[in-house]
Amino acid sequence: MDARSKRRVEHERVADELSAYAHWRAAPDPSSGGHLLTLTLFAESPKTGRIARDMTTVFLRSAGADSAVDDARLIVSELVGNVVNHAVPEPRLVRPGGNRRIDVTFKIWPRWLFIGVTDEDPTPPLLPMGDALSPELVGELTEAVLPDSGRGLMIAQRLATSVWWTPEVQGGKTVWCRLDSDSLAWGLPAW
Repeated sequence: MDARSKRRVEHERVADELSAYAHWRAAPDPSSGGHLLTLTLFAESPKTGRIARDMTTVFLRSAGADSAVDDARLIVSELVGNVVNHAVPEPRLVRPGGNRRIDVTFKIWPRWLFIGVTDEDPTPPLLPMGDALSPELVGELTEAVLPDSGRGLMIAQRLATSVWWTPEVQGGKTVWCRLDSDSLAWGLPAW
């Protein structure tokens, strides 16, 4: 089986699993010459993190952005994990017996990859205090200053070119990460 056939089989496997656990849409975006994927997951599903990572891999490889896969998988994993473990929806968005919604968006332009993770919690994301301290000031007390958890945004900041957040009109927020292409283009096919 050649590489293209292997990718197709992997894509079909992930797509079948997504159909059972998520709502999703992948489409080319003719306005930018790039690719777009929006994936809606639910925080209560035990497979949420794995599905998000798997779809990250399949989508980026199918777009020819193989060099971004490892960093993007880790960023998505950390941001989705933050939603699962910390996000508390606005009371007006809570549905009795309903699941907490997580939207993961990928947008690829020839030179940039944007990753957005949207949740229903309007609280701005905060970096752990350890990130604000210089290693020279901390010295041998690194373990005492850095928390055992809460490093997801710090990891995303280290891997991405840029990290920011935006409030959502309907409530909640989106945390965005931008990764720049190492070359002039990701190798996107012409649409």
